[in-house]
Amino acid sequence: MKKILISIILFFTLQSMFGAYILIPMDDAQKNHLKAYGISYWVLQQGIEVSWLLNYRGGSFMCFHHQLIENECVIRGVTYQVIADVQAASILQEMSDAQVNMEEIKLHKPPRIAVYSPKNKQPWDDAVTLVLTYAEIPYDVVYDEEVLDGMLPLYDWLHLHHEDFTGQYGKFWARYKDFQWYRENQRAAEETAKNLGFDKVSQCKLAVVKKIRDFVTGGGYLFAMCSACDSYDVALAANGVDICDIMFDGDPMDPNAQGKLNYANCFAFTDFAISTSPYEYEISTIDATQQHSRKVREEQDYFTLFEFSAKWDPVPTMLCQSHEVIIKGFMGQTTGFIKDYIKPNVLIMGENKAFNEAKYIHGEFGKGTWTFYSGHDPEDYHHYVGDPQTDLDLYPNSTGYRLILNNVLFPAAKKKKQKT
Repeated sequence: MKKILISIILFFTLQSMFGAYILIPMDDAQKNHLKAYGISYWVLQQGIEVSWLLNYRGGSFMCFHHQLIENECVIRGVTYQVIADVQAASILQEMSDAQVNMEEIKLHKPPRIAVYSPKNKQPWDDAVTLVLTYAEIPYDVVYDEEVLDGMLPLYDWLHLHHEDFTGQYGKFWARYKDFQWYRENQRAAEETAKNLGFDKVSQCKLAVVKKIRDFVTGGGYLFAMCSACDSYDVALAANGVDICDIMFDGDPMDPNAQGKLNYANCFAFTDFAISTSPYEYEISTIDATQQHSRKVREEQDYFTLFEFSAKWDPVPTMLCQSHEVIIKGFMGQTTGFIKDYIKPNVLIMGENKAFNEAKYIHGEFGKGTWTFYSGHDPEDYHHYVGDPQTDLDLYPNSTGYRLILNNVLFPAAKKKKQKT
């Protein structure tokens, strides 16, 4: 017992002498911001707490030093510094100053991650699965069967893949109805709905939407991008109302559908109008892509992150950690959210003021939270159907992709008591 005690004392003595902490900077000094999130997740998997240093050098990470962690940083090409405990204490002391907009948040458990995505191959990629794979963060793929089987409570965090929850197949009919991938997607969706006991795909998707709502209500974390955001709320608003035309579900839509929408069901949006034309590549007026004659050149398309109080508003501060506050815009089936249709209690975290668009929004529902991020791929401005997937080795410092990974780590944070 005495020898063990001596060994422990010697271990901590050496830690103090040669560096007791590992600091992973997230400012411009970082060679690979995206893989740095993967390192933090990996450290949590080893049962070691990670400090997320909000607004310190771009939202840096810090943990107790161990040679295995250092080795992992080297293997993955992540910039790190080994610092003594006095240096770590000095950083935390600096951050604790009431006049400084910084805060330490403890991450203590790796979140269990699920991605809602179809099992058949799609003619587009998904930014979240791309960056999770690149950062080496594990996830499970679930779809309608798993959701309706009640598997969501097994997970902490759920991402909604590029999806149309209204049962209109992304409104791709006018342009792509004769393409093999479109026909296969429709066939697979109809077969799944039938196997699950539904007459229509829209009914199946509504049941899925309600299960996801229950997941959030019970304390789950929901993250959605592109058309999954607005189609999710439109599906909730249209609960019990047929908004699908004959080419989507075999019978005409309800001619009074617009007047029957219930916006109280929605997470984020209100007072929007649905698109009733099958020839229009839009689900509703929420999306900014074709609204107000949006005309902007790619090199001039940016959105700005809001600054929040790290000490008083740690949640949006976590979600907005970045080494840049002005971020390149990117398009999608849902490029941006027209602010006129956003509920007043929704928190806007990123916006393009020139076009009255919100790009990045957040809210609470029940015991859980949701975050909607518009656009398809932060490093592929247009990303047309059939385009090759983005090679993230070319964008290791992508600020647009960092926002996704902020959401991935967010559920790992220990909840703090509300300050009074």
